[in-house]
Formats: sequence, structure tokens, C-alpha cells
Amino acid sequence: MPRAKSGPPGAQKHRKIMRRAKGFVGSRGTLFRSASAATIKALQHAYRGRKLKKQEYRRLWIVRIGAAARLHGLSYSRFMNGLSKANVGLNRKVLAHLAAHEPEVFESLVEVARTEV
Repeated sequence: MPRAKSGPPGAQKHRKIMRRAKGFVGSRGTLFRSASAATIKALQHAYRGRKLKKQEYRRLWIVRIGAAARLHGLSYSRFMNGLSKANVGLNRKVLAHLAAHEPEVFESLVEVARTEV
């Protein structure tokens, strides 16, 4: 007896793919085979994008910290080295926030780093 491929489970798989491809342009959003390939590629891009997002934020934080440290006469590397020697356990996200929104606090951290360098 031949294998049935077009029953309710197959239709469900098609519906799932077509639901994910909703909004895609042209045949990528209307034809199953094209939509299937497009959704697989879109999911790969989404997975990679979640990793890249973390890298981009870290880069942004480093740029912000470096710019704020230079305003106070220290390079980024000397500032971070001074903080690590002073056992200040703030991460780059928090330091970038302080640099952008609370300059007085950041200035005090620069002084702490400067005494350790």
C-alpha cells in the first residue's frame, strides 16, 4: 500500500510554513516550495542575528565608555585596567549607562581608575 502524503498532517505542515511566510514578497509568500526555503533561510538569519545583536551592543558600550573616558583624559584600555585593579565589578553595559546618563558618577569612577593606573 502506498504511503499517504496528502492527509491532514501534511496540510498542517503546509499551513505552518505558509503562516510563517506571511508577508514575504512574491512567490516566497504564496507558493509552498519557495515559502519553505524562504522560511528556513529567515530562521537561519534570525538565529545568527540574535548572536550578532549581542556583539553589536558590546561594541556600542565600548565606544560609549571610551568616549566618556577620553573626556576625562583617560583611554578606554587604561580606564578598564584601572577599574579591574581597583576591583570595581561593573560590566560594560552598566558603565555605558553611567557614562551616558550619570556623568558625575562616571567621573568618580574615572578618578578611581586613575589612582590605580
